[in-house]
Amino acid sequence: MLISIAAGKTTKFIESKLKSKNAVVRVMPNTPAQIGKGVSVISAGTNSTNSDMELTKVLLENTGLVVEVEESQQDAVTALSGSGPAYFFAFVESMIKSGVSLGLSMDTATKLAIGTITGAAAMLTESGLDAATLRKNVTSPNGTTAAALEVFNDNKLDEIIEKAMAAAKKRSQELA
Repeated sequence: MLISIAAGKTTKFIESKLKSKNAVVRVMPNTPAQIGKGVSVISAGTNSTNSDMELTKVLLENTGLVVEVEESQQDAVTALSGSGPAYFFAFVESMIKSGVSLGLSMDTATKLAIGTITGAAAMLTESGLDAATLRKNVTSPNGTTAAALEVFNDNKLDEIIEKAMAAAKKRSQELA
């Protein structure tokens, strides 16, 4: 069996390069796998069996969550979870820079941003509530959070994220 983490390279492409009919499993991991908190998404190639997929899951379990999808979804996966850590890091960078601009020290802004993000992620994981509900729970009418979220909405944050992820998906398809 061949397990591939080559971005954008389909199992069909890899199978065409092999001299035998080996099983090929395509994996899109992300960098948090380095600390056991990653997401790896797997897809079966033409010759892959259920046991090949189960073995791949077992091999990847120590790196974090393992999700199986149809290979046709891998470019979307690349845009979401493959590239997602970079989006997250960029957002945190912006929070830190803004905290400094608002008068906090770099050290304090960094600690506050990381602590806030870590706690928010834990709430998503442990509370059983979805992101929309948790966001609403933090947002008091006419409060500080509402003022900030209004800026996000006015600047079409959803559209920016959608366009960015579409660009990542397109690039993944171009790499094939």
